[in-house]
Amino acid sequence: MTTTESPSAATHPTATDSDGYAAASPLAAVTSADEARVRRDDRAHVFHSWSAQAQIDPLPIASAQGSHFTDYEGRRYLDFSSQLVNVNIGYQHPKLVAAIQEQAGRLTTIGPPFANDARSEAARLIAELAPGDLNRVFFTNGGAEATENAIRMARLHTGRQKVLAAYRSYHGATAGSITLTGDPRRWPSEPGVPGVVHYWGPYLYRSAFHATTEQEETERALQHLRDLLMVEGAHTIAAIILESVVGTNGILVPPPGYLEGVRAICDEHGIVMIADEVMSGFARCGEWFAIDHWGVTPDLICFAKGVNSGYVPLGGVVISERIAQTFDDRPYPGGLTYSGHPLACASAVASIEIFKDEGIIEHARSLGAEVIGPGLRELADRHPSVGEVRGLGVFWAVELVRDKGTREPLVPYNASGADAKPMNDFAAACKQRGLWPFTHFNRTHVVPPCTTTADEVREGLAILDEALEVADGFTTGAA
Repeated sequence: MTTTESPSAATHPTATDSDGYAAASPLAAVTSADEARVRRDDRAHVFHSWSAQAQIDPLPIASAQGSHFTDYEGRRYLDFSSQLVNVNIGYQHPKLVAAIQEQAGRLTTIGPPFANDARSEAARLIAELAPGDLNRVFFTNGGAEATENAIRMARLHTGRQKVLAAYRSYHGATAGSITLTGDPRRWPSEPGVPGVVHYWGPYLYRSAFHATTEQEETERALQHLRDLLMVEGAHTIAAIILESVVGTNGILVPPPGYLEGVRAICDEHGIVMIADEVMSGFARCGEWFAIDHWGVTPDLICFAKGVNSGYVPLGGVVISERIAQTFDDRPYPGGLTYSGHPLACASAVASIEIFKDEGIIEHARSLGAEVIGPGLRELADRHPSVGEVRGLGVFWAVELVRDKGTREPLVPYNASGADAKPMNDFAAACKQRGLWPFTHFNRTHVVPPCTTTADEVREGLAILDEALEVADGFTTGAA
């Protein structure tokens, strides 16, 4: 299930292998001395995000290709995290690398006031993929800036200030986006930007509405939104922002009718509906945009991550004609030096072409329906620590519990230190076996690159099967 090579085998990819991805080149061999230097300089000079600096020891990575990355000791890891759920197209795709190289040879940078072919083509392609009349693209450097600007557009368009955002959500770490965020990463930044009101979204397994069916969950979650509008004043609400499928906070697939209901509420009260697709878009859920599963057209879509697999930083907001027209004769008061950067936009153009040419959307859809979903359900039947599995495409969560009957989480909400030991032990068991997991609170998410093969997914599921025995050791209830 994992391979261990000699240190000299951990190399930087330059050629292409039989799968069409960049293969290792012996000319770029790395050594233990390289690892020591990287680790030393990292610890001395890099300030890492979301971390207590003295308590971390980042693993130096030498190379990556396809669905794997390799450390300096030659140990390969099957990546079930896609880094931060952004390497949708896999590592070192040769066509994407070539597109960046070609663009760098022609025009490395040009400012937002000018037009250029890469930016124009990327905007056209993204607009063509978006639903309804979302036909304009405002480019950003990433997802947080996308949600920041979407909120600004909604407020200016409506002349209102309040925004409803879910508790189980993550929208970024800049001032406005971290205020929108519902999970505990928001707490240290409070008080935040005024006007944000949080609400409970649907999550049947742990229903805030005491629902027992999907229909009840939908009806009660929508009534909860209507109740909030009543007490907050619907005429004061500029936007409702939601992740079409909640990402880091649980891979929560909305029950039937929920997104349609939110759309109807927004239409009734003149509220802008914002779909945050930063994590769930571009094949991750087996569609170009996750919201396509429900045939709903929001007013704004935020994107980033998967549009070019993070090869170059890029994000943006796809804008409906109605909102875009607000700024026909009124300047939009926002901008970024690197908005629509040519290298980033060229990579997006190439990425979209690769998605189409290689059938990656269809592949992601079939992986979820035929391999990941059935495989995880088998694990749920076998392991007392698995409370629920849920997901779409290549976007799945395994919720770990101490007791299937009571649904007590394997670790407490926002656990740290000794309380987090069961999940830490589970993650360590995965890594020891050559699988890099994505864990958050009491869940492990199964989110490999959308180009991962069925056999590679099965290999990863087999490792999860073994690692879950560690989690089983912390259960207290009957299987």
